Amino acid sequence: MSNATRLRRRLVEHLLGEGVLHDARWITAFRTVPRHVFLPRFFVPAANGWAAIESGDDEWLARVYSPDVLVIQLDDDSGLWERARYLGAQPGTPTSSSSQPTIMAIMLEELRVADGHRVLEIGTGTGYNAALLCQRLGSGLVSTVDIDPDLVDAARKRLAEAGYAPSCAAADGADGFPAGVLYDRVICTCSVSSIPPAWLEQTVPGGLIVTTLNRPIGGGLVRIVAGEGATGQGRVLARDGRFMPLRAHRFRPSKVPEGDIVWRPTTLPMGVITEVRSRFEFFAGLQLPGVTALRDGKNTALIHPDGSWVRHRQTSRGCEVAEGGPRRLWESVELAYEEWLDLGEPWRDRFGLSLDGEDQVLWLDSPGGRTWPLCLG
Repeated sequence: MSNATRLRRRLVEHLLGEGVLHDARWITAFRTVPRHVFLPRFFVPAANGWAAIESGDDEWLARVYSPDVLVIQLDDDSGLWERARYLGAQPGTPTSSSSQPTIMAIMLEELRVADGHRVLEIGTGTGYNAALLCQRLGSGLVSTVDIDPDLVDAARKRLAEAGYAPSCAAADGADGFPAGVLYDRVICTCSVSSIPPAWLEQTVPGGLIVTTLNRPIGGGLVRIVAGEGATGQGRVLARDGRFMPLRAHRFRPSKVPEGDIVWRPTTLPMGVITEVRSRFEFFAGLQLPGVTALRDGKNTALIHPDGSWVRHRQTSRGCEVAEGGPRRLWESVELAYEEWLDLGEPWRDRFGLSLDGEDQVLWLDSPGGRTWPLCLG
């Protein structure tokens, strides 16, 4: 047994232990598809940026079959890997990656594919997820699209090397697949701020779309049942997943203003708003539209495009906040938390979506219940 085969089986055992992989056919796919073919090189975090790793390095194969996300591109610039390889670690923001196998397994199982289903993947990336789909369904039933031509070309070659030949296209995934074929399933391996109508139009009525929401606070995994035309109904799923956003759906980074600030005590830890495991996080994102969480040194901050901001810190006496700008953001947080308690502490799986072209809303418990606009912009 080769080292790669042994590591691949160990990865599957990890996914089984995490409780994210159940279907025997997906288990076979993860055991069969050689992930190392799709990751001949990637970035790893370094003290002063991102270091470049490639096949043959001592740590390469073990990292390929680790449960970690592996970054393959920084700043939409495919040339940065060469620079990092020969000049040392480089700064940059990840813009493409091979996602955590845990999240991939969750999404593939939530897609509920059956033999004969035609599937469209948005976000080709390395091609590894497309290979898993091909292994399960057959290459002739899989199409994949990515906006970056370099990534598509590389993925197509690696898919062929691994024995798979899905339909690949370099185009804006928000427009679906250029050929305009109808699909039984659509899966998006990057997050979106709203559901592109083209996905609904290219899905057969009753077909499923699985993607993740790109929100400053409270994103997560959703599954949508397509209706006629650009309509659909869906649910936010209890099993979570987070991805890099579709290129056109990214948020612009913000900064907290510098200067003298006044701290006051609070009973709420910042983690109830910002941590994925928090049951309040999803509702907080609905009640705080446009508010972004970011690290501010050793502490965490919230900021809104109107210039309002909050800094939060933990001291020996407890939690403290300081705020500024045109409105008191932390007061909005506290009011939202009280309302969430009054509503029975709803978790993400009590929320759903109604979609009709560009008219897209999230709702609590039922479509006739309380609603919020899906798109924050």
